[in-house]
Amino acid sequence: MTMSFPSPMDPAAGRAEVFLRYLDFFRDSVVSKVSALPDAELRSSRLPSGWTPLELLKHLRYVELRWIEWGFQGREVDQPWGDRREDRWYVAPEETRDDLVAALRAQGTHTSAVVAGSDLAAVGVPGPRWEGAQPPPLERVLFHLLQEYARHLGHLDIVAELAGGPVGE
Repeated sequence: MTMSFPSPMDPAAGRAEVFLRYLDFFRDSVVSKVSALPDAELRSSRLPSGWTPLELLKHLRYVELRWIEWGFQGREVDQPWGDRREDRWYVAPEETRDDLVAALRAQGTHTSAVVAGSDLAAVGVPGPRWEGAQPPPLERVLFHLLQEYARHLGHLDIVAELAGGPVGE
């Protein structure tokens, strides 16, 4: 079941709740779009750039991993760029839609727990994610995640429509 788009008029306890509502909406929308596509469309591309819906799904999971765990939390991550191979998104043949959806949902649960337990003004832990720069506060990390999701959901909207899948929001 797809969530309703978060209304700016809905009361919220604070900015963190607003960020999480939008992230949950975008994540759920991506899962809905990918889940509605026929299997044959998941690993093929309709675009000159060549990315596939499963590659985009995996990419978004790794975006959250890189920005929240590897970045903000400063955790050691074995393969922070595990969504890439030879400078493009990659999904191994044995990776399934169900596996990738489960990984994205688990990453979202982790992100929600981190946000719920942190102040938005808290600055990330220095580490390799920041390439020597000063880590940003959580609020800026979340803003970046929102634009990643919104932009890529728009891309997926077009691909899903071309593939005969669901249209629009």
